[in-house]
Amino acid sequence: MMESIMPYIETANGTMWFADHRDATAHRPVTVMIHGAGGTHLDWPAELRRMPEANAILPDLPGHERSPGEGRTTVAGYASDIIALLDALKLERAIVAGHSMGGAIAQTLAVNHPDRLRGMILIGTGAKLGVHPDLLKALKAMTGEALDIIMDWYWGGDLGEIEQIRRLTRKRLAAISPRVIAGDYAAANNFDIRDHLHRIKTPTLIIGGTADKMTPFKYSEYLHEHIANSTLVKIEGGGHMMMLEQPKAVADAVQRWLSAL
Repeated sequence: MMESIMPYIETANGTMWFADHRDATAHRPVTVMIHGAGGTHLDWPAELRRMPEANAILPDLPGHERSPGEGRTTVAGYASDIIALLDALKLERAIVAGHSMGGAIAQTLAVNHPDRLRGMILIGTGAKLGVHPDLLKALKAMTGEALDIIMDWYWGGDLGEIEQIRRLTRKRLAAISPRVIAGDYAAANNFDIRDHLHRIKTPTLIIGGTADKMTPFKYSEYLHEHIANSTLVKIEGGGHMMMLEQPKAVADAVQRWLSAL
């Protein structure tokens, strides 16, 4: 029977909260789903986080939603948090799924800790994540403009159909400390793993949206071209938050890939 518990756990890096959707009776690999900059575990919709094949754990990174702390200013720092989580849960290996900055964290793990990964899922991310100077400037000034820019670039589909989701997403984003959000985007802006992609041998699913304004689909194509043993899925009309815009399309792609892994 699948349980849904929401514990805190003490890791070597401090206290971390995570939603636990693992099925104690299932003999499936665990999938750790990592949200992006300024995000929370709820950026992964129910179609993904409750998917039986995923056997999912969804942390809130330090400083986000229910996890205390100040957040990190480097992708490597967050990657160490995920390793600490795996160690604390006594998980030798796991599938790691990452969205946006979470995808950067996943790639860092695949390069530096390949023995801890059974598979990798990259959604709306890239090997290099440059952040627009206007957004960095607004984040540094900690003005409301930063929130407006982020929300404008998050979505790619018919906004009328997802108005409630947009409101809830903005509310969650506004609840994160501006300092933590600024640190996240600084970490993303400094991320560049292009020279190390050839080292990744982990089976990888790459999902990109054709209407993604933050990480254009060409970023996903680049990852597919440079990561051996990778599969590329295109979400037509999908924006940066494609998991929330088109949850069924993304979940179907993930389910097919996990079933074949």
